[in-house]
Order: sequence, then structure tokens, then C-alpha cells
Amino acid sequence: MKKVLAIGALTLALAATAVAPAATYAAMRSHTAADTAQTAVVETAVLRQGSTGGEVKEVQRRLKNWGYYTGAVDGVFGAGTRKAVIAFQKKNGLTADGIVGKSTYAALGMNDSYNVLDKNNKPSGGGSSSYTSSDVYLMAKAIYAEGRGESYTGQVAIGAVIMNRVKSSSFPNSIAGVIYQKGAFTAVDDGQINLEPNQTAYDAARDAMNGWDPTYGCLYYYNPAVATSAWIFNRQTVTVIGKHVFAI
Repeated sequence: MKKVLAIGALTLALAATAVAPAATYAAMRSHTAADTAQTAVVETAVLRQGSTGGEVKEVQRRLKNWGYYTGAVDGVFGAGTRKAVIAFQKKNGLTADGIVGKSTYAALGMNDSYNVLDKNNKPSGGGSSSYTSSDVYLMAKAIYAEGRGESYTGQVAIGAVIMNRVKSSSFPNSIAGVIYQKGAFTAVDDGQINLEPNQTAYDAARDAMNGWDPTYGCLYYYNPAVATSAWIFNRQTVTVIGKHVFAI
């Protein structure tokens, strides 16, 4: 009887010895996989030719909307995407290396991707998530009414001016306050603000609210072909996008 018990105990001990390394290996493997996944997130946040995934697709979508990219929005960073990125970088005064890093993410308005690369990642406030759906709707209406004939960049620029005014102590501190400030926008005065915005205007509104500013901080814009105020012509011009002059 003692012999049988001894054999049984020995069998259990051997089984435990066999299971323990397997369990330890599985745990180590799981931990390594988690580390690898975390590292992959950081590494793929910088996009270059050969990258794939959702971030690439979002870059392609934005560049296509803005006229830089003509290929398929397929999430594959090929030669065509690189060429489009370089063109966008040149237009926005960035290093034209075809690599989507912090500065290019910022110019694209892809704040979440930018923050992944920002070692001092601190919530800075702002962004479309800080505003209500009514704010987005009103911004889209203003952009559509004021600039529906402009390029996508030109429409974002109108939204950026509105956002710059919200941040400025010289203007009301809300989107509605800025847009409906007396005499501020022709579209409010002539009723075009009541037109229903299209999807492009919504996209432009969100990009402007997320921080993309093609105007580099401008507080004013005007169409020199129809502007009647001599005062506006004396503002310092920063850039011209489409039919609009953007000034400070």
C-alpha cells in the first residue's frame, strides 16, 4: 500500500513539474506579447512608406479630401501616399521627407496620433470633443455659408479663423458668440447661415476644432474682389487661400 502511495505521489510531483514550466512560459509569452503590442503602437505612430493600418487610411482620407492624394484609401502607405505627404508638407512649410511624424500629424489635425508621439502628453483642452454637437453644427453652417465654393483647405481656414477668435481676448469666447457677433460675417447678415451644411463642411469644422490652422493664427479673412471696408485692406496679410486673404 505504501508503495502505491509513493508511486502516486511521485506521479503528481512529475506532473506538477511539467505543468509549472508550461504555465510560466505561457505567462512570459503573454507578457512579451503585451510589450510587443505596446511597442508596435509607438513605432507605427510614425508613418512612412511601407506602413499599413487605420492611421495610414486616415492620412490618405484627409489628403484626398484636400486634393493632395488621388489613390485608393486602402491603408497602405505606398509611393503615391508618400508623394502626397511630401506635397502637403511643402505646402505647410514642413520638412518634406514623406514621413508622418509629430509636426505633420499636427498640420493634418490628427491630434490623437500626435499625442502618442508627444512625450509630454498633457491634455491641452480644446479639440472637437470639448464642444457640443450644436457647436460643430453651427461651425459647419458658417463654413458652408462663407466658403462652400472654396477648396477643403480654404474651408478649414475659415473655421480656423473662428477658432482663433474664440481664443482671442478681443472677441467673444464661444463659437456662437464669434459667429453671431454683429457685423462679423456676411453670411449671418444675408441669411446664408441658415443653409444646411454638407459633409465636407462638417469635416472641415471638426478639423478646425481639432487644431488644424492653415492660416497660422489669423483673425480675419476677406475676398478682395468684393470687400468694401478700407479698414480690412490695412490688416497684415499672412496667407492667401483660394479667393480669401487671411490676415492678422
